[in-house]
Amino acid sequence: MADEIEIDTDDLERRMKGAMDSLRHEFSSLRTGRASASMIDPITVDAYGSPTPINQVGTVNVPEPRMVTINVWDKALVGKVEKAIRESGLGINPQLNGTIIMLPIPELNEERRKELTKVAAGYAESARVAIRNVRRDGMDQIKKAKTKGMAEDDQKFWEASVQELTDKMIAEVDKALESKQAEIMQV
Repeated sequence: MADEIEIDTDDLERRMKGAMDSLRHEFSSLRTGRASASMIDPITVDAYGSPTPINQVGTVNVPEPRMVTINVWDKALVGKVEKAIRESGLGINPQLNGTIIMLPIPELNEERRKELTKVAAGYAESARVAIRNVRRDGMDQIKKAKTKGMAEDDQKFWEASVQELTDKMIAEVDKALESKQAEIMQV
């Protein structure tokens, strides 16, 4: 029975990749001087008593490289959407035109670029922590398996396997962060 004990590394890898996907999504919301509809994804509006993503209260478009427009469907929510954008920390000043909110994307100055690289580094650290938590779960599974009779050689094999997977995913996070920081600092 002892040689039948296995650790589900596929599940660990799937969970680690989930953290990586989350990081990529967070990176896509960081603006780099070009307009992107995904930059407003993290912003929610208090619509009808519950926090709602902006893309669910209006149509988001990118008509030109330095402009995002939001056509809010309900006139009553225009002010709330505008307020949510102002308070989001994106550093964008929304302009109203009826039910259309225009977001002109200004050039990033050096100070704002450095700020954004720090935000990106924070996102990357959160992803690293999530990956390490998955690693810890994997190591706990191995310890439980050892108490059920896993051989010491098998334990060392699985620990090395989990650590190798962790190292690979952390390297991916570092590579993605380096790439995003280079993109942000590009003038």
